[in-house]
Amino acid sequence: MDTVKFDRKAVKLVAHRGLSGLETENTVAAFVAAGNRDYVGIETDVHKTADGHYVVIHDESTLRVSGVEMTVEESSFKELREITLLNKGNGTRADLRIPTLEEYLGTCHRYEKIAVLELKGPFDKESVSEILSICCEHHGLEQMIFISFDYQNLVYLRELSETAKLQFLTSKPIDEALVARLLAYRMDLDVHHAVLCEDAVRLLHENGIEINCWTVDRPEDGERLAAWGVDYITTNLLQ
Repeated sequence: MDTVKFDRKAVKLVAHRGLSGLETENTVAAFVAAGNRDYVGIETDVHKTADGHYVVIHDESTLRVSGVEMTVEESSFKELREITLLNKGNGTRADLRIPTLEEYLGTCHRYEKIAVLELKGPFDKESVSEILSICCEHHGLEQMIFISFDYQNLVYLRELSETAKLQFLTSKPIDEALVARLLAYRMDLDVHHAVLCEDAVRLLHENGIEINCWTVDRPEDGERLAAWGVDYITTNLLQ
């Protein structure tokens, strides 16, 4: 298997949950696969365990990626770490485990990639501060982009850091009200590609707002977005 090539022009590519088109999502294997290619960034999702550890997994439950049902926020790190994850083909692989936030950041740092970190669900300000400190220690703020569907998560980040790069996640159409919310806390936008149009790209760029599009896996969609001049495309497989 290999990535799918397309005419991306000047757009920067972010590997969604690592190179999840080839390797099991949100694993060190997927992060390394992205690290060995020319993606500028590697995206992942962070949750907090019952005993206060930060781990990277998309869902609130482990069922889809492991066949074993455990709720992440109600489980200890030790319990979660013991689960083996499903291989991309079939069966489990002993080396596929739920990574820690530190392991993800370490891989991004080793391969000199931007860490695009999604804060899943609402976090309190203390937890956001802890995540920020871990990121600064293990990778560096200048190589981070924080994303979230929860606007308040990003507000906390802005209150804690004047320089953190923030992108608000949405699947809603772009309008002036959204632009105002972004400008209020100097956020950029991470938007579902299907709701984007060329006029919206122009409006956002006129207001100095960078655009990341998720999750783009068809070459024709990627080429259209690149032609419109979006700044980033987040993808499982395109390169």
